[in-house]
Amino acid sequence: MANSGCKDVPGLDEESFLYFAYGSNLLTERIHLRNPSAAFFCVARLQDFKLDFGNSQGKTSQTWHGGIATIFQSPGDEVWGVVWKMNKSNLNSLDEQEGVKSGMYVVIEVKVATQGGREITCRSYLMTNYESAPPSPQYKKIICMGAKENGLPLEYQEKLKAIEPNDYTGKVSEEIEDILKKGETQTL
Repeated sequence: MANSGCKDVPGLDEESFLYFAYGSNLLTERIHLRNPSAAFFCVARLQDFKLDFGNSQGKTSQTWHGGIATIFQSPGDEVWGVVWKMNKSNLNSLDEQEGVKSGMYVVIEVKVATQGGREITCRSYLMTNYESAPPSPQYKKIICMGAKENGLPLEYQEKLKAIEPNDYTGKVSEEIEDILKKGETQTL
């Protein structure tokens, strides 16, 4: 399902905003858990940033049991992701999911390029005071599933697949386990 072109941004109304997702929210089913208004807008590239995984204030994520995705400025690098058009009524749930109140992430505004070369401004998130740490196998899998589902460039998908996860073998939350199980049955 490679939707390469972005719909016209003038289609944005007062009630909606654009959100650039690069981590677990690449996956439709994952973002819809808390943010039902999210509608696929396009695939886009964030130039001069790099994807990393870490733990805010060095505390391991209780949800994911490993490092979680963040981005940092890195000239010459790029991060691919999905732009979701969302209703402003989901702003609080998105901020909550991203741990804004707890100070885990801060809201940033980024300019991303669509595959057609248009530049659009989106809301995104950046982890604060983090220590690099590998993601759990489950978290990595959710990101890879989202990248594949939304047709991120194959070269970038290969880069994601090459990320070394930690050795966590336990369970993650029920809702995420369900998504992972569905993903396994679809790939068999």
